[in-house]
Amino acid sequence: MAIWRCVKQCGACCQLDPDDRPDLDTYLSPEEFTLYLSMVGEDGWCVHFDHALRECRIYEDRPRFCRVQPDVFKDLYDVEPEELNDFAIDCCVQQIEAVYGDRSLELLRFEREIGQESFQQ
Repeated sequence: MAIWRCVKQCGACCQLDPDDRPDLDTYLSPEEFTLYLSMVGEDGWCVHFDHALRECRIYEDRPRFCRVQPDVFKDLYDVEPEELNDFAIDCCVQQIEAVYGDRSLELLRFEREIGQESFQQ
């Protein structure tokens, strides 16, 4: 069974372009929605994403909506804790493919990290 893990130096989730997420205001509170929009840089990437190091500059203090935790996913997306693993894997795969492509090194690294054979077979 594949187990979700965040892959260091990926950052696909830091591509925050609101045009790619038109329903943000349906699951974020007004305050979180405002915070989210304030984090989007001109290029669509989070202003806290360090492109050179490919990591978050505020990781320890990142907003709630940036955290893959059972309580957050239950509240934001109505995902039950026992469904979180599969849901998070699916979300990561979709986001990595959208940002880097379905044959990207980032996707291969993610698949290897979670212990799952390539989705492309």
